[in-house]
Amino acid sequence: MAKESVKARERKRQALVAKFAAKRQALKEAGDYLALDKLPKNASPVRLHNRCKLTGRPKGYMRKFGISRVTFRELASAGKIPGITKSSW
Repeated sequence: MAKESVKARERKRQALVAKFAAKRQALKEAGDYLALDKLPKNASPVRLHNRCKLTGRPKGYMRKFGISRVTFRELASAGKIPGITKSSW
């Protein structure tokens, strides 16, 4: 489980990216790289990192579900993800 401060930092970055998205796009189209450089560093989408929504784990992230592989396995085994069943043969 990731520390709450790490998860909060990531949420803050996501908010900044969303806030400045339109402005970044307009500056890029205009070619004004000096003004683009003056935006906050965390407003860049490159600085975002996918994390598990439940635990905050940064590795083993499954985009389709928004959670890590470990959490996915636990929830799938418990039958809490609709349409997912453990295969057996």
